[in-house]
Parts: sequence; structure tokens; C-alpha cells
Amino acid sequence: MRILLINTVCGIGSTGRMCTDIYDILEKNGHECCIAYGRGKKVQEGIYKTYRIGTNFSIYSHVFATRLFDKQGFASKTATRKFINFIDQYDPDIIHLHNVHGYYLNIELLFHYLKSSKKRVIWTLHDCWTFSGHSATLDFDEQNNLEVFPKERSELSEYPATWFFDRSKKNYLKKKELFSHLENLTIVTPSNWLKELLEVTFFAHYPVKIINNGIDLDKFKLQNPEQLKQKLGLSNQIIILGIASRWVEKKGISYFNELAAKLPEQFQIILVGQKDKIAINEKIIHIEQTNNIDELAAFYSLADIFLNPTLADNFPTTNLESLACGTPVITFRTGGSPETIDDTCGRVTLEKSSDALYQTILDVLATNFSSKACILHSKRFDKWNAYGQYLRLYNNDI
Repeated sequence: MRILLINTVCGIGSTGRMCTDIYDILEKNGHECCIAYGRGKKVQEGIYKTYRIGTNFSIYSHVFATRLFDKQGFASKTATRKFINFIDQYDPDIIHLHNVHGYYLNIELLFHYLKSSKKRVIWTLHDCWTFSGHSATLDFDEQNNLEVFPKERSELSEYPATWFFDRSKKNYLKKKELFSHLENLTIVTPSNWLKELLEVTFFAHYPVKIINNGIDLDKFKLQNPEQLKQKLGLSNQIIILGIASRWVEKKGISYFNELAAKLPEQFQIILVGQKDKIAINEKIIHIEQTNNIDELAAFYSLADIFLNPTLADNFPTTNLESLACGTPVITFRTGGSPETIDDTCGRVTLEKSSDALYQTILDVLATNFSSKACILHSKRFDKWNAYGQYLRLYNNDI
């Protein structure tokens, strides 16, 4: 088979690494694969067959159109036309979509092509942007209705931010028109939570499979953190770690700031990830984002607890990566995040407050979870098992 993977990035970030992992499994099983991506540098030059969609200029133009006119997904026409020509030349048996947002694709052109080509399409959803008027994160309101439109204008400043125009209703109706009429589409969600959301959207009539995210257990594994410990000037502090690609309110940054003011001196919070204009408590050690997997594994191995107070998430691979390095996880009952752990390797905090997190931290330390139990649980998400299910899906075996 010939498979074309489409995603915002290639080889970096959780979705980018997922694409290269699927590529590895396909190639190992004798299939041909290409990853089409829009942004960032591709990794491991020459190992993966790739196609870059657009240019830096087309990305910036798309950002401009989004900021001014709320046109995320509706710019990049020239880049998308060229990409469609490439698809015709490559002639894949299956087109496997991942994130189609991220300032690089024109979804109107792409989905008109997918509909007319009648090619088999698999679409792994990593967030809620596809059935939202604006945001990439959604949930049910108090009346158990899915909130697909921004309730307040301030929400328009969330990704994908727009400054002036609110096209959320128009964008939602256009997505519904484009995404509802593919004849040969299978949806994949990494979590049961996201599958349940889809059941009340215009995706409800499509078949949906749950395939959990996977990680590379040969790379994410328990390491000796002494070198990193010395580099950061640490001694015997209790390390609370948080990792995000970009620290925003929905990633729980305010809880870390509040905890930094409450925790005793023997605790040290370390945050890894870009912070933009977000203020971080001076007691916190902040490290800019790293895509070096060995370094990430060293941070996970250094930590006593991985804290993920996310307010919106699907099936966070950071939780899995932490467990694979022997570190227990604390998270809120948010999205699919609780589905990544059980009571042998972490705790779910029901109340969304720094006081509740503080108590859960003390509980986890008192429980003294073993690294062995965390690593054992992580083996459920080994990439060869998790993404091997995609191979079965390609072959219509599931």
C-alpha cells in the first residue's frame, strides 16, 4: 500500500512524532509512505519521504488572514493547489489526515478534492477544531450541550487567535458542509472522551475507532538524571515537573504559579515549554522547549511527580512519556487525560484548584509509587502496539 500522512508538523511535537512512528511501522511492513507537512523543520533528513506544503511566506500570510479575518483553514490556496497536484502524482491508496489546522492548508480546496477523488480517507482527530466554530478545545456546558461557539469575545484570542472579525458561525457551517459528505471516511480518536463528543456532532454518522496514542519506549525510558541535576544546580529537592509545547492558561500555568507560592522550600517546580507573554513565578525553574528526546527523558526521570493540570486535552502523550521514565502522574479529570493512568501510577484530582493539587501531591508522595509500576503501565502504549493498530485499520482488519 501507499499511504500519505498529512499533518501540521513532521517528527516534532506529539503529532509530528506520531506520524514518523506510523511511517516506521509502515516501512517495516513493506508499505510505502510519505508525510506531507506544513511547518517547522523535518527531522532526520533523508530517512523519511516528505512533502512540504507551502512556504514560510504562505504560513505568515495564513496567520495574517486568521488574525485579521478569522480565516484559519481558508487561506493558503496556492500552496493547497500545488499540494493537490502532488497527491495526484503520488496517487496514494489511503490518505491519513491528522491536524489540518495550523496555518498551512485550505480545507475547502482539500476537501472538495477528497470528495471528488473518492479516495479512502482516515482522519485522526487530536482536538476539537474540526467541529468547532473557533477553538481547538470544547466541552459540554451545564445543560450537557456542546459549546461550539465562543461565549465571550475574549475567547477569540485563544488559538487560532483573531483580533477583529468573528466568523465562528460561518466557519462552523462551512466545516459542517465540507466534512459531512466524504463517502469513504473513518475517524480515529485517541480517547473515549473525544469519541463521545463526536457522537453529538456532524461526525456522528461516520465510523469511529479508538486508537490510543503511543510512544517510543526505546527512547522514553528511565535515565540517570545526575548530569541534569548538576546542570540545574539541584540537590535533594522534591521535583514537580510540567511540560507543554506552549504554556497558556488552558495548560494550567496559573496552578503552577499558585503552587510555587504554597509549596515548602524542599519542593522545586520545573516547567519546560515556551511561555510567550505568560508570567511565571520566580521560584519556578523555566526551560524553553526542547525537541531533544533524550533531554526530555532526562527531565521526566529527574522528577518525583509529573503534574499535568490541563484544562483541555485529548490523550496527552506527556503523561505516557512520564510513566515510561518511571514518574507518576497527577492530572485533572479533563478530557481524555485520566484515561492515560490508573491507581498504580498516578492520581486524578477532581477539584480544579491549587489547594486540591497540593493535597494530591502529598498523597502521591505518601503512596510512594514505584518506578516499576509506572513503567509497566506505560508498556500498554508502546508505539509498535498502538500504531500497529493503524496497520490493521489500513488493511480493514478492525
